[in-house]
Amino acid sequence: MTRLTGGLIDRTRPLHFTFNGTGYKGFEGDTLASALLANGVRLMGRSFKYHRPRGVLAAGSEEPNALVSLRDGARAEPNTRATVAELYDGLSARSQNHVGPLHRDLLAVNDLLSPFFAAGFYYKTFMWPKSFWEKLYEPAIRKAAGLGELSMLPDPDAYDRGFLHCDLLVIGGGAAGLVAALTAGRAGAQVVLADEDFRLGGRLLMESDLLDGAPASDWVESVRAELASLPNVRIMTRTTVFGVFDHGTYGAVERVADHLPVPGDKVRQTLWRITAKRAVLAAGATERHIPFADNDRPGILLAGALRAYANRWATLPVAKAGDAVAIFTNGDDGHRTALDLLAKGAKLLGVIDSRAGARALGDYRVFAGAQVTGSKGRLGLTQIEITEGGKASWHEVGALGVAGGWNPNLHLASHHRGRPEWDASLLAFVPGQGGPQGLIPAGAAAGKGGTAQALADGARAAQAALAELELAAPQIALPEAVDAPSAQEAFWHVPGKKRAWVDFQNDVTVKDIKLAHQENMRPVEHLKRWTTLGMATDQGKTSNVSALAVMAELTGNSIPETGTTIFRPPYTPVSLGVLGGGDSGPHFRP
Repeated sequence: MTRLTGGLIDRTRPLHFTFNGTGYKGFEGDTLASALLANGVRLMGRSFKYHRPRGVLAAGSEEPNALVSLRDGARAEPNTRATVAELYDGLSARSQNHVGPLHRDLLAVNDLLSPFFAAGFYYKTFMWPKSFWEKLYEPAIRKAAGLGELSMLPDPDAYDRGFLHCDLLVIGGGAAGLVAALTAGRAGAQVVLADEDFRLGGRLLMESDLLDGAPASDWVESVRAELASLPNVRIMTRTTVFGVFDHGTYGAVERVADHLPVPGDKVRQTLWRITAKRAVLAAGATERHIPFADNDRPGILLAGALRAYANRWATLPVAKAGDAVAIFTNGDDGHRTALDLLAKGAKLLGVIDSRAGARALGDYRVFAGAQVTGSKGRLGLTQIEITEGGKASWHEVGALGVAGGWNPNLHLASHHRGRPEWDASLLAFVPGQGGPQGLIPAGAAAGKGGTAQALADGARAAQAALAELELAAPQIALPEAVDAPSAQEAFWHVPGKKRAWVDFQNDVTVKDIKLAHQENMRPVEHLKRWTTLGMATDQGKTSNVSALAVMAELTGNSIPETGTTIFRPPYTPVSLGVLGGGDSGPHFRP
């Protein structure tokens, strides 16, 4: 196992699980993804269209690649992100979207036929002759479509629905969310704190930050304990707020028993309708990548995710212990990952920084003004090509972290047609005006991504909400924190002739975006539909802004002039079983 020191896993409680029939061992606190990486498993699935080998890209619900099927028989659950699947003893998982073994997918032949599957090929190919549609095209498309497969057996589990009312709903349990909940809780307000993770803390669990000179997890635990002791605060982990609806109503799914082998006497999931007088959106931010040639191999992932696997789960996405790791970045955040990896004892090739004047923040090599221009490795990364000063050279690495900047998770702020606004200083969209009434973005979701920034902004958001409710807000003593350097340059993709992947799940490349532009699909809504970019289970969380930047280059306009799509519920996939709330069998109500 490629385990590092430390982490937030319980090594005294080993867990055994299987992936594609092979047995592995993890620990309590692991996700399926972290446990597989710790066992040297990087290949976890195949891409939708070309069936290219894919491994984890992220460490949270934004994951586009590592989609697996969990459990067996009637309880089989397809299209589950391995990055959020909580590991338990006896878990059975299988890869999907391949014919034959995962490492020898027969449908990988699609990749050889990629010139025929370019952007818009659906619309160009299946129009003529008309008589072929019902007899040939539709059956073939239906057979090839989808990723995982349903068992087609009746679901044996129970689901429930419930209603909650509160003064303040806090969405997200990271730095900003915890401070907001604590502020409102101490004020005596009725508070619901919802977080999609099985543990509170958000990015604080994944960083090496110190709060008051101690690990951030210590502060998180002290706040959690106080919130749990307050009778007016309800903590809901494993709960995703997926949509904002009329009159201050929020839809949420609580995964009550998804982390258990069998629900037993519990319901599996509960659909909550939460009516809140005010809400704080503290959903954090999602990192974006930098497209370059052949950037989709298992072992290439977001630098923030690489940092998260090292700090929280004490593992690296390498094939074997001792493999070197490299970082490709356009800003300071990539160097932060390098420092954390060095502190964990990882072997670091260096940081490839697109900025000409970049300097190391520690004892490691910097390739300043350089770019990653290629990669090798059939089923997992083995080498990267670095081009520096016009000269290219190949280097052996087991993993590459890519840091292209962070996008605030503003999805819920768009659900009432709130339009994101471009922040040139952040090189990202932030929540704009006209969003859901009573929803206040805070922390990284509002563009305040530094730890000290997020803590202060969480308190500000709670105080603003309480003032509107005419409740006195107490002053909260915030822990001492230091914001890491965050300077970056606007470097969106590496030019080249080979395919550079933008949307990993739907196999959309920079070339596809260029072709859409040539074919006059220039409005962002046309670009989305012509290329299928951002239309998968991840809803383009890691790809949308990068795609807009490429389109902006082609049109000669700025990114805000190019525009952006907005988001609709659900934030992440929701099962039809829980939406039905148990209305099945004799209780079925159309």
